[in-house]
Amino acid sequence: MQFAESVEGDHRIFVGALEAPGGDGYTAALVVKRQGPDEARRPVVYRDDSVACGYRWPSADEALAYALMRGREMVRKRLREAEALQKAA
Repeated sequence: MQFAESVEGDHRIFVGALEAPGGDGYTAALVVKRQGPDEARRPVVYRDDSVACGYRWPSADEALAYALMRGREMVRKRLREAEALQKAA
């Protein structure tokens, strides 16, 4: 099992690559949380325990890279939605 994390704006992205059952590659998991002063109270805004429907990547690095890309996409999507709501108000 390997893990990585990244900060995108006011969000923290946590990703993991887990050995697939049978040792046939790696699956990926992803959690996106909002940043805040109290770590225990930061809400999870997105979670995917089986990124890409459990696709098996040949290496842990590939699984981590894909999960991190998906996490960044989710953060950008949330920011676009928030901007659209502000403009509509």
